[in-house]
Amino acid sequence: MRYKTRFAAFFAAMVIFNLAANFAHPVTPTVIQNLGLHDYMFGVALAAMQFTNFLVSPFWGKLNSYIAARISLLVCCCGYGVAQVWFACSTTEPQIILARMFAGLFTGGVFVSFLTYVVGTSKPEDQGKHLTITATIQSVASAFGYMVGGFLGEISVILAFFVQAVTLAAVGVMFFFICGTDGETERKRISVKRLAKEANPFQAFLDSRTFMSVSFALLFAVNVLINFGNTAFDQAFNYYLKDVLGLTSSYNGIIKAAVGLISFVSNMTLCIWIIKGTDTKRSMVCLTSVCAVAALGTVVSPGMGMLMGFGVLVYAGYSVSVPVLQDMIANQADMRQKNLVMGFFNATKSLGSIAGSMTAGFIYSLHAKLPFACTFVIYGVSAAVAAGYLGYRRRRTA
Repeated sequence: MRYKTRFAAFFAAMVIFNLAANFAHPVTPTVIQNLGLHDYMFGVALAAMQFTNFLVSPFWGKLNSYIAARISLLVCCCGYGVAQVWFACSTTEPQIILARMFAGLFTGGVFVSFLTYVVGTSKPEDQGKHLTITATIQSVASAFGYMVGGFLGEISVILAFFVQAVTLAAVGVMFFFICGTDGETERKRISVKRLAKEANPFQAFLDSRTFMSVSFALLFAVNVLINFGNTAFDQAFNYYLKDVLGLTSSYNGIIKAAVGLISFVSNMTLCIWIIKGTDTKRSMVCLTSVCAVAALGTVVSPGMGMLMGFGVLVYAGYSVSVPVLQDMIANQADMRQKNLVMGFFNATKSLGSIAGSMTAGFIYSLHAKLPFACTFVIYGVSAAVAAGYLGYRRRRTA
């Protein structure tokens, strides 16, 4: 399969995956309320998944140096599908937490494999563009996945979960046949003893010392913070629509689809211009500042219309900032360590999501808009760290 054709097919499969991965999100608030669970479970459930995602992401980054991304994608997509069936059949809080933790083992592998495959097989001149497309697909297809899941949930909550599971398994098979060999993958060999050692998630974090620097530390801190802010906002916003505004899952999906369209236009225009035509360090400060101001807008908005408008701006700002940050990190990484660096990138992303979902879940019970205020603070801090990175790099090059 030719280079361009293979990437087109890969991105098409990625669209299907990101659609399916979000079928259950708009119906999760309904599941929590129908089972009579605590309100904080909307945050705890996601945090459970992100916790195991955080632990295994560096491991998947290292493992992808020994096995092809197509193999890890097949295993992880099928495992994720099984996890969602478990989630659908769960009736208690401990069952849901365990199901979500099981899912996190595989979602970490999927998203790390996406990044390592794109970085490992793209031509140097295409890397920034392909990373932008990857991030765009994740944000836009995820939004439309919400919409599809919302309408499936109107028919049956269980239907949304089982359609999701079947689609995830099917797309795993698609990746297996579409993806080629990435980098040195499949040419390396690893013993069972070595694999057991590599499977230690804490060893994988310790190995990050081989590439960690002040610049990387600041960039990963920005990654943690923007994902903290986005996840806290997203989880609270999703539950707020059901709990406070009384909207059904289909309305939730339609709103997310509108967000997806705006994110798509932003990423295909503004994001590419930022990466190719601006100083990305300065642009990251601007993007995080916009997200902070928009989050503040959701706190003070007196009506639903303004709340929705500022909410869309938060989502759009985040969707543009992700590919910009990915490109900054990938360009700074040594080619021999890019798999490990991108695995660590996904781990810090998960770390931010854990903190964001847990925080949103527990402070929501104090006041429904408190997570939005938290988002404003976190994005403000991320803007300050991004500004610190900008100043540090200027001093280094002066």
